Amino acid sequence: MKVKKPPKLRVFLVDDHPSVRDGVRSFLLSHSLSVVGEASDAEEALRKVKRLRPDVVVLDITLPTLDGGELARRLRRLVPKTRILAFSIHSSVEYVVRMARCGAHGYVMKHKPTVQLLDAIKHVCQGGLFFPADMADAILVPESKLPPTRTTGVLTARELEVLTLLSEGLANKQVARRLGISVRTAETHRERLSHKLNILTVAGLTRYAIQHGLTTLSQPAET
Repeated sequence: MKVKKPPKLRVFLVDDHPSVRDGVRSFLLSHSLSVVGEASDAEEALRKVKRLRPDVVVLDITLPTLDGGELARRLRRLVPKTRILAFSIHSSVEYVVRMARCGAHGYVMKHKPTVQLLDAIKHVCQGGLFFPADMADAILVPESKLPPTRTTGVLTARELEVLTLLSEGLANKQVARRLGISVRTAETHRERLSHKLNILTVAGLTRYAIQHGLTTLSQPAET
């Protein structure tokens, strides 16, 4: 009697970089997973995931129109049985904690060996969680016990990116160019950062970024 093979895990990819999607798709297909769909932005992802109902969505946390945290929240409401796995270049604990609190079931850094992504997909599809072991304590801290201000937990993924770039000395125009957004949008993100963190100067934002491990700089210049 022929043994029936278990169905392939059905994966949906969300990333605005086609080369990343191509690489991940090829790797997953070569390891007997099924990539049932892809999207380059949040709106496309929500539309397609609602129809396809994959086992797991692998999503970048920095997207053109909606950050990954908010997308994860919406996906959890839209397809509660689908597992959400963040896949990002960002390795700071603030990003990981934010995605965990937004409903992601795991977080894999893009610089890690790709086999870790495969392990994470299988693990979350079996009902587990897959987060960096050295960040478990931060993830488990109840949100109610976090300081109400001056914490990166209140920042979106895009705001964290803007904060990091500002702390590295980039002007608003350079930030806009780097992130592919308008200068006005970059300025708006900076204004929101200042309001949320109650920090009015670039030097202050830089110190904050250093304290939270978002940059390797050590001596911010006063502005």
